[in-house]
Amino acid sequence: MLQKPKCPIIALEEHYADDELVATYTGLDVNPVPAIVSRLRDVGEERLKAMDADGIDMQVLSHTAPSTQKLPADVAVDFSRRVNDRLAALIKAHPTRFAGFAALPTSLPDAAADELDRCVTALGFKGAMLHGLANGIWLDDKRMWPIFARAEKLDVPIYLHPSMPQQPVIDSYYKEYAARFPIFLRAAWGYTLETATQAVRLVLSGVFDAHPKLNFILGHLGEGVPLLLWRINNAFMRPGAKTVPFEKIFREHFYVTTSGFFSDPALMCCVQELGVDRIMFSVDYPFVPNKPGTDWLPTIPLCAEDRAKIAGGNATRLLNL
Repeated sequence: MLQKPKCPIIALEEHYADDELVATYTGLDVNPVPAIVSRLRDVGEERLKAMDADGIDMQVLSHTAPSTQKLPADVAVDFSRRVNDRLAALIKAHPTRFAGFAALPTSLPDAAADELDRCVTALGFKGAMLHGLANGIWLDDKRMWPIFARAEKLDVPIYLHPSMPQQPVIDSYYKEYAARFPIFLRAAWGYTLETATQAVRLVLSGVFDAHPKLNFILGHLGEGVPLLLWRINNAFMRPGAKTVPFEKIFREHFYVTTSGFFSDPALMCCVQELGVDRIMFSVDYPFVPNKPGTDWLPTIPLCAEDRAKIAGGNATRLLNL
């Protein structure tokens, strides 16, 4: 009989909503599903009941996209501090069940680095989550590197999460189908392209030469990059232009989670390309229910030791839980 892994089950990409922050959201950033919004706002007894019912021991909480990344510079720092302080209070109420990733005021990268430092050293957060472009700026832009330098110094990872594509991209790639299939912009395809491109650009940017101990996490089993890893590497190593050992850099600096992606073939691809020590369990709650993830976890076609690493052991090590 298949059994739950004999270790805590830790889910890393689990979202919530801060009322003050989501009140600033406009347009496509506003979630249109009332049931999802209700679950995002609950970080109390109902969420804990759902975790207990489906066997989740701990959630690492992060604010839903785009978080604080579209706030104007004149309010971003104080606003982010309030958001993070309120999350810290929620975690303090249930410290064995919740941990947190910081929301950062990316419109001011130096201040964002300081806020990451405060969140880790004073509030006990385990890193930060960044959602797509920062007010139109790619995360590999050198203006963003102070954040990464501080993450390396603090020895905490940055979780790269999707956000909505930019409007010109929507108009060019998705507009014919966006009204009928709004998820096309999001989890079905748009999110993957946005976040995979962030990861590829980071590898090309040289940030890992400057910060050799920096780590990133990608959800959704690596946003397709592990499947394409051989081909990407092969292309970047062809003669005729500057070459980049993409495969080596990606394997050394990226972890992936199972958020919203409970597929044996996709998981085994990641195991083969990255190794089991770089894969961690996540659900993507409340956009995805807990139960499909925790039902799948005991059936993963790996040995019990490796299932335990994915279920919580790797997260415990990386996040110092």
